[in-house]
Amino acid sequence: MKFSPRYYQIEAVDAIFDYWSSTAGHPLVDMAGGSGKSGTMAMLIKRLYDGWPDMRILSCVHVEELVGGNFEEFVGMAPFAPAGIYAASIGKRQSHAQILFAQLQTVWNKAQEIGHVDVMIVDEVHLVPNDNNTMYRKLIDALMAINPDMKIVGFTATPYRLDSGRLDEGEDRLFDAVVYAYSVEQGIDDGYLCRLTSKPCDFTYDTGGVRRLGGDFKKSDLAVATDKDELTRAAVAEIMRYTDLEDRKTAVIFCNGIAHAEHVRDEIRAHGKTCEVLSGKTPKGERRQIISDLKSGKLWGCTNDNVLSTGTNIPCIDLVADLAPTESTNRYVQRAVRGTRVVWPVGFNPDSTDAAGRKAAIASSTKPNCRYMNFAGNIERHGPIDCVTPRAPGKGTGEAPIKVCPQDAGGCGEMVHASARVCPNCFREFELLETPKFSAKPTDVAILQSTAEPETRRVTKRVFRYHEGKAGKPDSVKVAYMTGLTQINEWVCPAHSGFAKQKADQYWFRHRGKDPAPSSPLEWIKRQAELADTEEIKVRPDGRYWQVLSQTVAAVSVEDWGAEVDDGIPF
Repeated sequence: MKFSPRYYQIEAVDAIFDYWSSTAGHPLVDMAGGSGKSGTMAMLIKRLYDGWPDMRILSCVHVEELVGGNFEEFVGMAPFAPAGIYAASIGKRQSHAQILFAQLQTVWNKAQEIGHVDVMIVDEVHLVPNDNNTMYRKLIDALMAINPDMKIVGFTATPYRLDSGRLDEGEDRLFDAVVYAYSVEQGIDDGYLCRLTSKPCDFTYDTGGVRRLGGDFKKSDLAVATDKDELTRAAVAEIMRYTDLEDRKTAVIFCNGIAHAEHVRDEIRAHGKTCEVLSGKTPKGERRQIISDLKSGKLWGCTNDNVLSTGTNIPCIDLVADLAPTESTNRYVQRAVRGTRVVWPVGFNPDSTDAAGRKAAIASSTKPNCRYMNFAGNIERHGPIDCVTPRAPGKGTGEAPIKVCPQDAGGCGEMVHASARVCPNCFREFELLETPKFSAKPTDVAILQSTAEPETRRVTKRVFRYHEGKAGKPDSVKVAYMTGLTQINEWVCPAHSGFAKQKADQYWFRHRGKDPAPSSPLEWIKRQAELADTEEIKVRPDGRYWQVLSQTVAAVSVEDWGAEVDDGIPF
């Protein structure tokens, strides 16, 4: 099937070039797992190559399957481009290819052989450690020594570090800003991703005596706490119960170490299901066969020691059992989204219809949703996968606010966020004990927040007002949109730091404001004439209020904006 770019892929590539048109930095793209990062990267590379035919581009990733997949995606768009592969596991070492797709483990010490690189694209960038004495950092530092002007573009579904905090925060950060984000919630709303569902498990592991090491639970302590025969039997029995009740066809089970994975595998086999173990020690040929058997349906399940949390494209996964407690938000989200890929009905083209048509196709498919089984207690620990807030180093370990759709009152038992108004599984309305308050953060189901359908409103007037901060927080800008007779409000925070500031900057530049972006609400209001009009907003009910999901900016002429983008290299 011919590649048809989706609107958000086009927007993501445009956002990178918009960023480079005003800032000489390293941009980061946050795209939900299964939403098409490979295609987006291929579009970016093609646009760079078409615009600057002499440009040297390096695409680097740590997983063999992703090297080949990213290469194939690109040559499908540009079959005559000078592209090559440098990956020992694939048996190719085309180090002098102008557009080079490489595996980190092969090239981390080959910078001199690779030579000058203009743009380096890193997939699954959340795996790049902060430590300079690592493969990624050594390669990047060596390539920067050859070309100090090299630009790095990162792609990830989880823009936060493995231990804590965001990838675009901290003095040692590699990336300067998230320039585009496409969330799990947006993917499901657009009908491009499959919904996740979760109900309370009969038990969760007790991590009370487990020590911490390197920002997460200590693996040896976790093994002692979780790898017990009675717990394994209970967990597998519950997995089998849901498998039989809901006809789950393909399962991935995350475990604590190889021994735990083997014990869980043996218990699953005792229930008559085919199951294998994958670990970092699994031979490459055996690894390929296991993944192939999972994709084809020959194998029902696979236990693993977190090796299937990234770089795994197995659309048929409809059950994710998480038996591995983690304090890493990154690891938790990456595991959960293994189940968001869609299995389309035979002959169905998702790009030939609208969101409603895609959702209907998913509902009628062999995989209408994916069950996430929360034995590890990670939902309570981190919250919904599409509104998690990674803790800063040294912060507390409080649990996310969770409630359960009450079965004794006619509900279904689905786990939801404490402020959810409607169960997204059975659509039961919750009785609200207090008046809902406006929240800038979307809230809903614990494993996935999705309630009312978003809708688009045309903006007839937009007003910026100074909003005084409370409880010691910095002041902000209140954006009031008039949509017919309704006023809908949004807050932007130019005086804040971290992600709030980056969101404010993203709003400013998306509305064609000049660089640098304002650093205070007063400056924002003084310079508001620089901004293009907001044509439409996409909103969703949030209690008594409306939550603004996105804005559509009014078109501007080439004379007013962007003529300089076409003049020279965009950084």
